[in-house]
Amino acid sequence: MKLNVVSELTGDQLEEAWIVYETAFAELNGYTVQRHLMYRAEFDAIAANRRIDKWLALSDNGVLLGLAVYTNDLAAWPLISPEYFARRWPQKYAERRIWYCGFVAVPSHEQGVFLGLIEALYRRAEEERGVICLDICRHNIEAYRMDRAVKVWLTRVSGGRVRCEAADSQNYFTYETAPAPMSVP
Repeated sequence: MKLNVVSELTGDQLEEAWIVYETAFAELNGYTVQRHLMYRAEFDAIAANRRIDKWLALSDNGVLLGLAVYTNDLAAWPLISPEYFARRWPQKYAERRIWYCGFVAVPSHEQGVFLGLIEALYRRAEEERGVICLDICRHNIEAYRMDRAVKVWLTRVSGGRVRCEAADSQNYFTYETAPAPMSVP
C-alpha cells in the first residue's frame, strides 16, 4: 500500500473516491441517528476544499483502497466547533497543531489499510506534537470496538506516548407516543 496526499479530488479520482466513500458508509446510516454518509454535493464540496487534505491509500497498481480526510484548519470542517479546541488547547489551536479527521473510509474493512491510514494521520500530528480528533459512532464502538482498536494501534505506534480520552458525546432519545405493549418472556 502506498499513500498519496492531495488537496483536491477531481475527474476520475473524484468518482473513484465517491465510490469508495459511499461503499464504506452507506450501510452505517441504517444504524445511526446522525447521517454518516454525506450527500454527493456535500462530498464534492469536501473533495474540492483545498483546506482539507485527502489521504489516498492505493494498491501497488493504483487502485484506491481507502480514503481519509484530515485538516488542521478546523473552520474548514462542517459541524465541529473550533471554539471547543481553542478553549481546550489555546496554544496548540493558535499554532494549528490540532487536526480533525472527518472520516476514514475503507470499504473492504481491510484492517491493514485502515490501520495504515490511521498511523499516517497520527505521524503527521506527531511531527507537530499535536492533537487529533475524530468521531466514532456507537455502532462502530459496539460492533467493531473501533475506539479500542484505534487506541491500541496508536499506543503501539507511538511507543506508549499517546493519550486517548472521550472528548464529548451526543445522545439521541426517542419518545414513542403509541408503543406496542412490552412482551414478557
